[in-house]
Amino acid sequence: MQFNKNTSSGKTSFIGLTIKSIIGLTVIMGIMFFINKVDFPAPKKEIEKIIPNENFKIVK
Repeated sequence: MQFNKNTSSGKTSFIGLTIKSIIGLTVIMGIMFFINKVDFPAPKKEIEKIIPNENFKIVK
């Protein structure tokens, strides 16, 4: 039977966690920045539909 030595202490270091969180936040902020730069098409006029009052029913 062969024994494997576990060299990991099971705890993450504070520096490693900080670096990973900074990288994650940078990636998220970069994605938000590039999505903001994309010019999505928008309607030129307001869409308005008049609903007659006779279609409303009071539900108790």
